[in-house]
Amino acid sequence: MDYRQAGVDIEAGRTFVEKIRDSVARTHRAGVLGDLGGFGGCFEIPAGYRQPVLVSGTDGVGTKLKIAQAASKHDTIGIDLVAMCVNDVLTSGAEPLFFLDYLATGKLEPDQLAEVVKGIADGCQMAGCALLGGETAEMPGFYGVGEYDAAGFCVAIAEKSEMLNGTQVNIGDVVIGLASSGIHSNGYSLVRKIIETKGYSWHDKLYISAETEDLTLAEVFLTPTQIYVKPVLAALKSDLEIHGLAHITGGGLPENLPRCLSNGQSVKIFRNSWQIPVLFQWLQSEGEVPELDMFNTFNMGIGMAVVVAPTRVDQAIAYFQAQGFTANRIGEVIAGERSLIFG
Repeated sequence: MDYRQAGVDIEAGRTFVEKIRDSVARTHRAGVLGDLGGFGGCFEIPAGYRQPVLVSGTDGVGTKLKIAQAASKHDTIGIDLVAMCVNDVLTSGAEPLFFLDYLATGKLEPDQLAEVVKGIADGCQMAGCALLGGETAEMPGFYGVGEYDAAGFCVAIAEKSEMLNGTQVNIGDVVIGLASSGIHSNGYSLVRKIIETKGYSWHDKLYISAETEDLTLAEVFLTPTQIYVKPVLAALKSDLEIHGLAHITGGGLPENLPRCLSNGQSVKIFRNSWQIPVLFQWLQSEGEVPELDMFNTFNMGIGMAVVVAPTRVDQAIAYFQAQGFTANRIGEVIAGERSLIFG
């Protein structure tokens, strides 16, 4: 017997590495040392920092992967993987430097996973970070045919004295909501339950909104997570007086927004200050989901919350709108104990 008979194809692995070589190379930025193929990825810490702090984050895509696999559409799921990590480390005010991925599958299909890595490279370019390396594990018997899982790891850098840690937030500060691109990568177990319970196929075309009328359900729900890195980093270096950032992921606004506050602070959200996207309304109606559960599961149209000084609200909104984001004043910081109140 040999390894191939046991279900692991070494040659397929080598083919896969060659297929992704160009995708990896196009993400390289200053600081990358060496090339693809080493036992470890090397990155030189940029000059100019007095007290550099490395900020790390890791995440996955969750059961959104099941939709990609059901629809055989793998080119954007890598963007989600990068976005979930880089948007998290961004909330510290840190600039993503490099990213690594871990892909596991039952049987390595080089073309399929090369599409995933292409998406990862696209996401890295959007975030300005290098795809420094990764690992691909072929695990026969552990995953079904055509199935794979993905995890991502990001390292960012920040000047210690400039990091956002909650202490900069003041009572009276204003919360600006930056629009999400859709569901992003949280709540997909509920999404899938609703679609399956209602008897829909991922290949169905349903009129949910004018923007989605020619798309299948899979295409709608595979819309990749918005990456906020470049415009937010530029804003942090400006005079917009950004005091806090919150990435709205699992747990929605109620769980994530209070994470950027200090002790003795809460946030009051103005429920009618932004239009809930039609896609969320459709899910709520189809699944008969209580509104509180919707807010505790999904981002409800707000992908990143930006806490700014009250004197900079109009300027900050104008800036983010000029960057192509829908931005709204959605709340304010009040006295309390790190909770969220709907007003």
